[in-house]
Amino acid sequence: MASFPLVPYANRIADGRFAFDGQDYQLPRNFGDHPHSIHGFGWQATWTAKATAPASARLVHEHGGDAGWPWPYRAEQQVALTPSQLSMSLSMTNVGDGPMPAGLGFHPYFLADGATTLRFDARSLWLSTTDMLPARQVPADALGDWSRPAPVHGNSLIDNVYGGWTGIATVERGDGVRLTLSATGADWLHVYRPPDSADFCLEPVSHMPDAINRGGMATLAPGDTAHLAMTIAIDKIDQTLPKWDGIA
Repeated sequence: MASFPLVPYANRIADGRFAFDGQDYQLPRNFGDHPHSIHGFGWQATWTAKATAPASARLVHEHGGDAGWPWPYRAEQQVALTPSQLSMSLSMTNVGDGPMPAGLGFHPYFLADGATTLRFDARSLWLSTTDMLPARQVPADALGDWSRPAPVHGNSLIDNVYGGWTGIATVERGDGVRLTLSATGADWLHVYRPPDSADFCLEPVSHMPDAINRGGMATLAPGDTAHLAMTIAIDKIDQTLPKWDGIA
């Protein structure tokens, strides 16, 4: 498993362009030839370890404001690991003098075998354009019913966001391992599954892709802090299985 933080926004901003507080902005396109700005700045930034222990860490990323994102902020990650659970929290504080658009998320990757299933509940799904922007809202089961355990592996791309997510998703693997992802501060779950891939992503996020151009992005006042938290608990589907060692 791996993960990176999404800050100060999650997923895509169409063409990197948006208007906020009466002014137009152009963000850099930050992922090769991808046409949109994607995943914010935290995933490509240097984070400073402010506190470390054998099973925990506190990391800080400070952005002073520049042409790419003119609002200064301070982001912090807390990570803690136990034998049965990974806990992560992400916060962002507006350290500037004016309001700023704000979004948070996590982008964890999970390994999948041919028997891996996924289950979660949501109210709706957004179908995507060919360049992966939300196009149309449809029922949550339009691309498959995840409200009951369903196979993750497939030969088509899934890169879609689900709205009205309950905050819980369950992954069960063929080796008897069950992972339960729980999140707070995230009303949306973005599911990314490349075709015929050995991994997939379940991304708890505070807003849908391109929310800043659709009226769905939060505004953070000076001095205020946004929060998002995620836990991934691990257990065994069959409790008679031996203790696990080296689970990825």
